[in-house]
Amino acid sequence: MKIEEIETRDLEPDKFIEEKIAEITSSADNGRAVNALSGGVDSATVTMLGHKALGDGLKTYFIDHGLMRQDEPQQIVSLFKKLGVPVEIVDAQSEFFNALEGVADPEEKREAITHAFYEDVFGRLAKDSGVKCLLQGTIYTDIEETVAGVKRQHNILAQLGIDTEDSYGYKVIEPLIQLRKPAVRKVAKALGLPEEIYNRPPFPGPALSARVIGEVTPERVRLVRKATKVVEDELSHTEAFQYFAILHEDKVTGVRDGKRDYGFQIEVRCWDSQDAKTGSPTRLSYDILDRLAQRITSEVLGVVSVTYNITKKPPSTIEAV
Repeated sequence: MKIEEIETRDLEPDKFIEEKIAEITSSADNGRAVNALSGGVDSATVTMLGHKALGDGLKTYFIDHGLMRQDEPQQIVSLFKKLGVPVEIVDAQSEFFNALEGVADPEEKREAITHAFYEDVFGRLAKDSGVKCLLQGTIYTDIEETVAGVKRQHNILAQLGIDTEDSYGYKVIEPLIQLRKPAVRKVAKALGLPEEIYNRPPFPGPALSARVIGEVTPERVRLVRKATKVVEDELSHTEAFQYFAILHEDKVTGVRDGKRDYGFQIEVRCWDSQDAKTGSPTRLSYDILDRLAQRITSEVLGVVSVTYNITKKPPSTIEAV
């Protein structure tokens, strides 16, 4: 079935919200559904739509796969508690790291995460709860990039011929599938979500695994998590679309205290974009770049090199993996 995009200029947020609440209500399994909240604007918006539609009939989980930013599970759960939405944290770190062990190819990583998320973790949650309906925040760009072969987004299922009821035991409802990120932000704001959520920089579905080139291990995730904290601290004042750190696979030679130090490489990316279809690296000042390099090499143990990406999308992509 062809999906008709609703462009941001044509979106009427209140009307859209009303229609999607009705859609969720009619599609849910006996007034019940489960969903995963990551804290990004897409999942947060779906959570609020589901909460308004189903109330206590919606069971919301934060899947702690060990790939999120620093202290993210606790922060997001606390924020949504204030909004009246209870969220349960599910420790799934072993499932995800086991699935990623020995996997370096980007598409194989995304496939491993898809399998771990939908079959191992949510399959179990759906079975234990008896709920056969999953709400998720797939957006139009996710489908576009997957179908075009740019990269598979982990949340694309039906568009690849996957029958979720047959494969996983539950159906999937995707209320935001006609929208791109700017339109989702308008809906999120209309739903009453705080600005820290509706204006939050995008974060990939595969989380920090999309920012580790090569095999994803707990130690490598810890490195990129610390570098991410520095980048977000230093660039949060910018009006950039997205900014983050990437851990490269190969080590390089550095020097500390007059001695050779064979260590890690961190690449910083910061983007100006409207909808992620195209993007240009933000023209950061040299003082900012210098401060980033100094902080990362001093605060992230083992990093000896920091670079800044200056290649537009296309031919580059916003994420590295």
